Amino acid sequence: MDLRVFTEPQQGASYDDHVAMAQRAEQLGYDAFFRSDHYLRMGGGDPRPGPTDSWTTLAGLARETSTIRLGTLVSSATFRFPGVLAVQVAQVDAMSGGRVELGLGTGWFEAEHKALGIPFPDKRFGLLEEQLEILTGLWSTPEGESYSFSGEHYQLTDNPALPRPVQSPLPIIIGGNGPRRTPRVAARYAAEYNQSFPAKDAIGPQIGRVRAAAEAAGRAGEDLVYSVALVACVGRDEAEIARRAEAIGREVGELRENGLAGTPAEVVDGIGALAELGITRVYLQCLDMTDLEMLDLIAAEVMPKV
Repeated sequence: MDLRVFTEPQQGASYDDHVAMAQRAEQLGYDAFFRSDHYLRMGGGDPRPGPTDSWTTLAGLARETSTIRLGTLVSSATFRFPGVLAVQVAQVDAMSGGRVELGLGTGWFEAEHKALGIPFPDKRFGLLEEQLEILTGLWSTPEGESYSFSGEHYQLTDNPALPRPVQSPLPIIIGGNGPRRTPRVAARYAAEYNQSFPAKDAIGPQIGRVRAAAEAAGRAGEDLVYSVALVACVGRDEAEIARRAEAIGREVGELRENGLAGTPAEVVDGIGALAELGITRVYLQCLDMTDLEMLDLIAAEVMPKV
């Protein structure tokens, strides 16, 4: 089972917090360090130190780390034009020596769009589909040739399809819990299909839908990685679990039911249950980016057993 660290920096984290957590995760042997792509704190509270841009941050981390994989879960199709995003992702992939993965979604947080003056159309799935077609088209254009695209939302003319990512293909992650369109898009474009914070009894059926969509598209269902993102709250005893839950503003019982929470033994069992459903990669949402000791505990007492 791959264990990845997943953060929500818009809730209050500096670039230095990113560096400290990514470097600790790398030292401990986590598979990847991922971050959300948001510009506004959710749920109120002190907004300081303010947001950090995901791809600017990942560019820095590409040079501050050497082995751990880096990516977004997920970037919003509303934030960037696809031709620009293709350049950004390819550049960060080169800066990291080929360690970048792109999670891409429709975007959903209307308040941050209003705060930054970013258009937030009612229907966004078409934006996502065209962006995916453009990104994969640019990155697969034969060397020396140009790429053009004419769609409902975007038009590109004679793009030189440069720079190229180091990885070919660069892994794309598609997430979401929709029963029809999301499985179809994942089957066409994704190396990985992710469910973020699903009801645990919904994980297996949704994997089945994506497998069926892949097979309908002429692709083996097992060709995709199936992953899940869940809040992590792990402690050696009940007092430590409660302290960590309080620090992130959550209830222990709710976290045990909906996330990966409890003692290391409980979390090992929880990950084992996910594996039985077909999950092979877990994103541990670490909401307190200053709590590096929880990463230590998971690495020491959970990672070797999963």
